[in-house]
This record gives sequence, structure tokens and C-alpha cells, in this order.
Amino acid sequence: MRKSSYEGLQEDIRKLKTPKIEVWKNRYPDKKYTINLEIPEFTCICPKTGLPDFATIKIQYIPDRFCIELKSLKYYINFYRNIGIFHEHVINKITEDFVKTCKPRWMRIEGEFNPRGGIKTTVIREYRKKK
Repeated sequence: MRKSSYEGLQEDIRKLKTPKIEVWKNRYPDKKYTINLEIPEFTCICPKTGLPDFATIKIQYIPDRFCIELKSLKYYINFYRNIGIFHEHVINKITEDFVKTCKPRWMRIEGEFNPRGGIKTTVIREYRKKK
């Protein structure tokens, strides 16, 4: 079997230490409402080529006890600017960090990446709190 040139590029990506996302206490945890966030200037680095990737990240969530503090989210998102990470991995990593921090009832993250080599990539992950 031929070894892939991508093999080993993302071995430790799940252990990536990211900045802390802060939260504030939701005063309406008894209400179900949706918060939509859109980050049109997301950038990261292609781990294969070292070239920048650009995307719009859309986050929708139904908060429970906590809401995301936006300044810390901006710092968190900007952290990826110099990180070599595949599109699929970055959306999964953001979802894991978001869920760990704010524990929403439900969330959906969509990464709409600009075309590379004529191919546009959109990665979507949903999370639903277990009852």
C-alpha cells in the first residue's frame, strides 16, 4: 500500500491547545431561542501546502445556562490564522471546544471554505444535548 502524502499531518489535532472561550450566564435558560453568529473572515493554513484557506464560519446555537462571550470567541477564531488544519478538522475542533465551554442545548456549525483548485468545501456539524 502506498503511503499518502497527507499521512501524519494531523496526528495530534484533537490535542491542540486553543485559547479559552468565555461565557456569561443566560438569564433566560427556561426559553428556547437561537443565537446566530457569522464569522466572514476566518482563516487557517492548509497543512499540505502551507497556503492560507479562507472561510465563513456560521454558528447557530440554542443556549442552556450559558452564552458565548463574543470578544473571547474572536480571539479564539483568530488563533487558527497560523494553524495548519484541514477544513473537516477545524469544524470538528471548534464544535468540541464550543460544546465543552457553553454546553448548549443544540448547535450547528457550518464552515463554508473558499474554492481551492476549483472545489468549494462546506463542512457542517450538529450537536444535540443528550437528555
